[in-house]
Amino acid sequence: MIEEAIAQKLDVKCFSSNPLRLVDLGCSVGPNTFIAMQHIVEAVERKYLEQGLKSQMPEFQVFFNDLAANDFNTLFASLPTERRYFACGVPGSFHGRLFPESSIHFMFSSHALHWLSKVPEELLHKNSPAWNRGRIHYTSAPDAVSHAYAAQFDHDMEIFLNARAKELMVGGIIVIVMAALPDGIPASQIPSGVMFDLLGASLMDMAKAGLINEAQVDSFNLPVYAAPLEQMTDLVKRNGCFTIERMELVYRESKLVVPVSGKECGMHVRAGMEGIIAKHFGSGIIDELFDRFSNKSVEFSHQLESSQREGAQLFAALRRK
Repeated sequence: MIEEAIAQKLDVKCFSSNPLRLVDLGCSVGPNTFIAMQHIVEAVERKYLEQGLKSQMPEFQVFFNDLAANDFNTLFASLPTERRYFACGVPGSFHGRLFPESSIHFMFSSHALHWLSKVPEELLHKNSPAWNRGRIHYTSAPDAVSHAYAAQFDHDMEIFLNARAKELMVGGIIVIVMAALPDGIPASQIPSGVMFDLLGASLMDMAKAGLINEAQVDSFNLPVYAAPLEQMTDLVKRNGCFTIERMELVYRESKLVVPVSGKECGMHVRAGMEGIIAKHFGSGIIDELFDRFSNKSVEFSHQLESSQREGAQLFAALRRK
């Protein structure tokens, strides 16, 4: 879908500068980062060839962006030796400006925009209707909690789109792949919702056993949000700087031959959430927490399996007007 967006929507004839600059927003580290960018570079090269512009083929400069705490040394040490681009690291939050005005040709963000810039303020006050006692997410929570998450996502995306509108050249494209909430499906029934509910229940079990303080659980919330398609569409239209070339939900049938085990589920969640949990509760609880979580994943495996049918991703290709 990304290659199709480049082939059909990216007009390289409007780009006269060299090098051609590509950005991976929220890149993290690992082979998937480099594979995705290599495919993007190859797709742009094909676009030049198809338009008879072989003699004008530019050099490519790829910017890998992530938070300053990311291990950029590992990123740079892992760069493919045969890459066809020059690589740069750009530390900073993609919720704000990162690049000079009108300097970028193509941007890509995969599975990063579900992270909010912060936990909604309403969840931090005990007297607030959105005080999320006994839970760590908006799944299975009162409406006031989910509304607070939605409002924070609106705020973050407004800043994100305004920043990207400044940085992209006219005719430039940003492709976004992110977690999404299918229409009519409760957040508690998608894979992340089920897992976050089980993780919260594991923390509450530890609180009841006296291993952690229950107040610590009450004050902890994951800053993660899966947006409905309609909400994302409205935000882009409200911004007014982009043409929506393609925006849709993508449902992928599971390719797993057998269901994911409780241990594998625990490893998956731990990889993404250990840092933020350890910062709040301390690293000493991590092994015990994920042992309990793995056991709950086995106990509620039917819910996890059925949630896989409801999981979706949002794919968006936006062109700078």
